[in-house]
Amino acid sequence: MIHGMNHFTVIAEDLDRTLAFYTGLLGLEQGPRPDLGFPGAWLYAEGCAILHVYSDRPVPPQRAGVIDHMAFSARDLKTVKARFDAQGVKYDLRRQKGAGTWQLFCTDPNGAKVELDFDPSETD
Repeated sequence: MIHGMNHFTVIAEDLDRTLAFYTGLLGLEQGPRPDLGFPGAWLYAEGCAILHVYSDRPVPPQRAGVIDHMAFSARDLKTVKARFDAQGVKYDLRRQKGAGTWQLFCTDPNGAKVELDFDPSETD
């Protein structure tokens, strides 16, 4: 029945700061969003809407809830690391045993854990 992941949704305390994180730092692009009757944004990767951000309700006290994190496939580890370092964003970079996949973990401005996965052939 399921054939793919449609999108994640993040509740933003500060919409502008959250959009800056996902667009300016992670490189997603803001795109068309239907009028849903509340403020927010759709963020796209390579033409596909993958992240819905809205800011009309309070962030739950238990930030992560039952979902631990969201993971994205990414490219150009060196550039991403340089961008994070330049903006002073903390991250944890790990190399997955066996597969060799590079995994960069960070937290968005709202406390959501984000994982960026890079091909094993990339260098740090």
